[in-house]
Amino acid sequence: GARAIPAVGHLCDVCGQQPRTAPCRLALRGDISGGTHSSPSPRALVKQGEDFMGRPDLPSFHYISNGQSLAFSSESGEVWKARRRLAQSALKSFSIAPSPTSSCSCLLEEHVSKEAEYLVTKFLQVMEEHKSFDLNQYVVVSVANVICAICFGKRYEHEDQELLRVVNLGQEFGEVAGSGHPTDFIPVLRYLPNRTLEAFKDINRRFNAFVQKIVQEHYSSFDKVGAHMLLDVGADACNKPLEQWNLKHPLTCPLVVSKCLLHTHPGFDTVATALSWSLMYVALYPDAQKKIHEELETNGFCEVFYQGQEPIVPGLVFLCKEFSILLILCLLRALWKEPSAFRPERFLSASGTELNRAEGEKVLAFGLGRRRCLGETIGRWEIFLFLTTLLQQLHFSLRPGEPVDITPQYGLTMKYKKCEAFQIRQRFPEKSSL
Repeated sequence: GARAIPAVGHLCDVCGQQPRTAPCRLALRGDISGGTHSSPSPRALVKQGEDFMGRPDLPSFHYISNGQSLAFSSESGEVWKARRRLAQSALKSFSIAPSPTSSCSCLLEEHVSKEAEYLVTKFLQVMEEHKSFDLNQYVVVSVANVICAICFGKRYEHEDQELLRVVNLGQEFGEVAGSGHPTDFIPVLRYLPNRTLEAFKDINRRFNAFVQKIVQEHYSSFDKVGAHMLLDVGADACNKPLEQWNLKHPLTCPLVVSKCLLHTHPGFDTVATALSWSLMYVALYPDAQKKIHEELETNGFCEVFYQGQEPIVPGLVFLCKEFSILLILCLLRALWKEPSAFRPERFLSASGTELNRAEGEKVLAFGLGRRRCLGETIGRWEIFLFLTTLLQQLHFSLRPGEPVDITPQYGLTMKYKKCEAFQIRQRFPEKSSL
């Protein structure tokens, strides 16, 4: 057979030019292990979480949040657990906090609804000017603006330099982190010139400094009576008794709050990517979009979101689940029929009116166990609210006759190539806020 390359082996031969599809090709030769709720791996993560929550001490982890990140860290001791519980408490408290200035059910709904309405207006404006456009740049900024509103308590204009700085840092982090670092597995390489690693270190230095500056400025004027952002909720949680966090020594408030914010840093990229893929698929599959429009009309144009209740647009939910697993279905062919086909109805009941929970639980988009994503609840509702608002008022399509390449591009999240073929039209002008 072919001669192996030192340290790399036959990896290049197996992956070729498209490593993303290598597992799919290998799956044709035999079974590949994967994880679902019913398989041994997830059961171990849930029932024996303490034994499986560790992480390797990778060199690159030391540069993220100065080595104290909740997600990218080898820590798993009592201090890490307390910081995670505090972050969970802050996120949960904020997501259900009532809105003092609007009729929305909570602050999260208020922030997302305002930004989604702005996005509708922006899409229509750009469409009128250019007839077709790339919507991703506007989606990313809108989602980042929601994160800023959650964390900092204010909404930025889309041209604001501070907001654009957050967006650019997030995108740079995703591009550099997604490529991986050989130094994590061959430590001696850290002593050799490495432009990618230096860029990674520089991005993290800049973002750490940015967050620390905001935290220090806000902490000096913290007022728990008027808490209206994640900074406030996190600071208030730090002042609670040590027994609540099972600690002997107090946690430094600016440090803990900054770690909460740093953990939400990748959040806008993940949500923005989910929205981009969803809008691409509704444009590629008009029948799925039509079904969602029908469900929205059946349920009305108002009150589509109730905090703590189940979504009332099942078609929208099964769309989100379907696009998120298309890239990994080939690993678990025994779980679904035609895994490579776009069939979002697989996540609905036989009647098509309810979600099939058994099928939905096979999608582990937010992980399991002690390291499960902290922002899962906020992320789910944010995606649902954005898509509901956009699809209530707009119809998405692509320029006729123009091929679209949706081959995923590597990064912290997998995105499709830049597409300037999106076309938007308003569904019901008389119902628009314009």
